[in-house]
Amino acid sequence: MLERTSTTARYARGFAAAVVAVATLVLAANAGPAKASEPRPAEQAAQARHPAAGPTAD
Repeated sequence: MLERTSTTARYARGFAAAVVAVATLVLAANAGPAKASEPRPAEQAAQARHPAAGPTAD
């Protein structure tokens, strides 16, 4: 039969898991896109203009 773990051991494991979770979230939040090796001028996307919707004939 399994023995019950001590309260201290349970708290220690819980605390260790919390530290690992926080460290993982901090590292993931700081991970950004890789920087380009050479600077490139910004390219602007062409914007499509849609005519304003006028009154419709019923």
